[in-house]
Amino acid sequence: MAAAKVAISLDEGILTRLDRLVQQRAFPNRSKAIEQAVKEKLERLDRSRLARECAKLDPAFEKALADEGLSGELAEWPEY
Repeated sequence: MAAAKVAISLDEGILTRLDRLVQQRAFPNRSKAIEQAVKEKLERLDRSRLARECAKLDPAFEKALADEGLSGELAEWPEY
């Protein structure tokens, strides 16, 4: 995937911590460290959005749907 350059401003304390991680070779450079941090945050947001949507589901209704589908599938299976 193509990369795009962006300019950001960081608090000096955060930048110091970031530079320390780069010096300790936790990341090859600032850019990769920030890219990884943004990626992880976006993944967390996606998971929390999924959790919110799942919380909207009615467990009894979902179970009824699953049971309905399961009973239909079982009827198609040959008896041994």
